[in-house]
Amino acid sequence: MDLQDQINLETFRSRKCTKGVSWSTRYLKPIEKNFLHKVKRCLCSFSNEYGKIRAAYFKGVFKMANGSSLYKGQYHIELRDVDFTKKLKLSALFSLFQDIASLAAEDLGYGIETLEKKYKVAWILTRIRVDILRHPTWDENITIETWPLQPSKIDFDRDFLVKDHTGAVIIKAASKWVVMGLNDRKIKRTESINIHYPENRTERAIEGKFGKFKDFGGLEPAYQKVIGYSDIDFNGHLNNSKYVDYIMDCFLPDFHKRHPIHTIEINFNQEALPGDSITLYKDISKMDEHELYVEGINQTDHHTIFKSRITIH
Repeated sequence: MDLQDQINLETFRSRKCTKGVSWSTRYLKPIEKNFLHKVKRCLCSFSNEYGKIRAAYFKGVFKMANGSSLYKGQYHIELRDVDFTKKLKLSALFSLFQDIASLAAEDLGYGIETLEKKYKVAWILTRIRVDILRHPTWDENITIETWPLQPSKIDFDRDFLVKDHTGAVIIKAASKWVVMGLNDRKIKRTESINIHYPENRTERAIEGKFGKFKDFGGLEPAYQKVIGYSDIDFNGHLNNSKYVDYIMDCFLPDFHKRHPIHTIEINFNQEALPGDSITLYKDISKMDEHELYVEGINQTDHHTIFKSRITIH
């Protein structure tokens, strides 16, 4: 697909299906026109059922039968998603988790716009653990499954599984979310949005509870970063995927080549806002046990922005 076709596809995504597709067929042979019309009909059918076509790398999303909270998305790993080893960047994986979590919440009736307009709150990721069995690579197709668990008084738990084209699980993740008031920036109780799930799912992608953790006693400064325009999201604060990039940048490319990430757990303790200066600290004193620790400190108020624990191969 050339650039113009991609532009036309994006144009199609922003329109109702009944308005038609703007692809030009002027220079196509009859057999090519016939094929394109079939593609249009398939896309129209998909659009009518699911509302709209998503981003170019997004292959499709499929809700399970009525009465299920399980949500599936198919993705294709593009060049922009991988690092210098052609493996999926951890920050890109976090973006995919964020994307499908948003789609799943929207399907349940508690999407970003609904929460903003009806409840004046926003979804905020507070904790996440990711176990990587195998890193997806460039040009690979993956499926991400996600489902919510019954909320507590404060937290909304959501788990993820990433599968390859054979259906084998290659990544597992567990996460905790809260809703934060858009005006007062305070965390609200889960009952404030009165969420209901079609089923009570209890299975976990990763067994065990989230815990508190701290450095190993060998903390040292890595570098300093000022939060800028490209770091923030629509909530006006540092996006969770950017934290991951900051963590990865604490180590040189050669280190990542020799020590791929096996697990990562992050606690997001406080918002980071535009203009904040963050100092990244790392602790590699337990390298011989394949464990690393990274944290970020806001130099304005000296509060801890995040803490992360990593295991490597």
